[in-house]
Amino acid sequence: MIGHHLNLKQLEALVWVADLGSFRKAAHHLNTTQPNISARIAGLEKTLGLPLMLRDAGSVRMTPRGTEVLAQARVTLREAARLVEIADRADLVDDRLRLGVTELVAAIWLRPLMVRLNETYPNVSVELTVDLSRNLDRELASNALDLAIQTAPFGTQVSGEIELGEYGYVWVAAPALAHQLGAGDVPIDSMLKHPILTHTRYTQAYLEVVDHFDTKPTQPIRIVPCNSLSAAMHMAIDGLGIAVLPRALLAQHLIDGTLSEVSHPWHPSPLRVAARYHAERAAQFVHSAAYTAAACAEAFRTAPSQDHNLRSL
Repeated sequence: MIGHHLNLKQLEALVWVADLGSFRKAAHHLNTTQPNISARIAGLEKTLGLPLMLRDAGSVRMTPRGTEVLAQARVTLREAARLVEIADRADLVDDRLRLGVTELVAAIWLRPLMVRLNETYPNVSVELTVDLSRNLDRELASNALDLAIQTAPFGTQVSGEIELGEYGYVWVAAPALAHQLGAGDVPIDSMLKHPILTHTRYTQAYLEVVDHFDTKPTQPIRIVPCNSLSAAMHMAIDGLGIAVLPRALLAQHLIDGTLSEVSHPWHPSPLRVAARYHAERAAQFVHSAAYTAAACAEAFRTAPSQDHNLRSL
């Protein structure tokens, strides 16, 4: 029988210090103080009678036995979460979810995701980051995010990845500009008479757009990268250029006529979206949040209010 000095909070502290590499960061994540985290680790080491960590100039390294204890601590915490799941008491989960999403996701189905998460886990606070996919990738790699809903290509290797579908592109312009371009397929020469509004530099879509229009080296190319899709959209609404953006972002504007579709026979590759996390160390509610995101993405794609083109993406 295990003595009463060993508890789940000690194991939780061990896991987060190991994952974040810092007592200070673990204390911040667990909403407590650094001395409290130190006391939990010290108590665990005293109970087990062996050192678990080596502290050197602000860094933390696991001892060989500490690595074994860490692996078992993860199993124990997952099993404890499983007990809550069996009892159907998700309300007992008191934690926080560090969630990162791209702007596209924030614009189309983030709200129902947040509502569903709150309904399922009312005592889990969601700390939300909306950023470029490559920035989310770095945050996920450094354990600053628990779950990233991002677009390919992915730089960080993870053990948990759920595909959330692909989102195709459409060329759009203000109605007056679209009328000027004409109803048929607009050739490259005519497109290049106007600024081309698209994703920020070095993204897959931006590079593909540059490569596409670079086939006309004798004609000036005015590609305007923007790290905000909504800003690029509003620039197009104001008649400042032709934009190539995800159709899902523009659906309502195409319906109400503030933007018109421009027929150009080429589009960038569809955006591939996935929910990504470190499955081997993620809490059960992180797994659940990823699958909830998949359900929200599917509900959006199949909603009767979406037009035929959007449903077929």
